[in-house]
Amino acid sequence: MEAQYLPFVEELIELCIKEDIGDGDHSSLSTVRPEARGRMRLLVKQEGVIAGIEVAEMVFRRLDPSTRFERHIADGSRVAQGDVAFHVEGRELSLLQAERIVLNIMQRMSGVATQTAVYVARLEGLHTRVLDTRKTTPGMRALDKMAVRLGGGSNHRMGLFDMVILKDNHVDFAGGVAAALTRCRAYLAARGRSLPIEIEVRSMADIEEVFAAGGVDRIMLDNFSVEDTRLAVRLIAGRAEIESSGGITLDTLRDYAACGVDFISVGALTHQIRSLDMSLKAV
Repeated sequence: MEAQYLPFVEELIELCIKEDIGDGDHSSLSTVRPEARGRMRLLVKQEGVIAGIEVAEMVFRRLDPSTRFERHIADGSRVAQGDVAFHVEGRELSLLQAERIVLNIMQRMSGVATQTAVYVARLEGLHTRVLDTRKTTPGMRALDKMAVRLGGGSNHRMGLFDMVILKDNHVDFAGGVAAALTRCRAYLAARGRSLPIEIEVRSMADIEEVFAAGGVDRIMLDNFSVEDTRLAVRLIAGRAEIESSGGITLDTLRDYAACGVDFISVGALTHQIRSLDMSLKAV
């Protein structure tokens, strides 16, 4: 697991355990002997791209360090109904406590990875990359972004702290494109910070103003038509990276990419997904 994700995932696992187990799993405590050991398997019940196996192992080991975890499929692999992703052996009490936590995580992550793979396939042969957004489930962003990567997509910024994106509201509150960029550069210089700067534009005039002000790494074309995107690319190409965003669907994705943009950010990768069906059963 990449270092940027690890602290968020570890904290999320602790929260999942706290919210689900509370002061005790009384269903299991009342029926299962504390010392009894058992074995379970993760059965895939729907075709897609599987994600979250590494996180599942972390959950099991957090609840029972003596757990034996046997992976049969790698994260990011295509799976079909009937595939067994892993077997896990450990204290029956811990296996039961981990069951729903693991399924909740893996079903959602696999849904995100599967959805992302569909978008990535639509861009085959083009240099444009699909990006995720911050439209994620609160507290689960690291898992959503890991799943996007496993589905073949790329991550945008993790949060507000690792990249500057001056969106329409920033520009409007600051008093315009030039004012927003000037204030941003001064802020970063005063704090000795070096962060990539991206700015959202809504018109060709905005683009001209961006270049007059200078100092940007990427320009986001917000809700541009395909034709306007083509014109904007001609204006920007070679001077900054280009990202398209807003209102782009799976049906129009390739049309925008064919204009020559470097990135297309798609909120639907993480906020309009269907979880992949799977089960975790005793063997």
